[in-house]
Amino acid sequence: MLYWSLVFFVVAIVAAILGFGGIAAGAAGIAKVLFFFFAVIFLASLLWGRFSGPRSRPPAI
Repeated sequence: MLYWSLVFFVVAIVAAILGFGGIAAGAAGIAKVLFFFFAVIFLASLLWGRFSGPRSRPPAI
């Protein structure tokens, strides 16, 4: 998902350089949504792993 966010960001940069303002704004909007969606999923999985309960430990030798 972060990959697609970067792809749309690059498309927005190239479109802006070439003068396609509408396409650049659309691609930048999509990149922003994908990035925040990635950030939310990343934080949720980080918290889920942190608070998911005790882990089993290998027996002491």
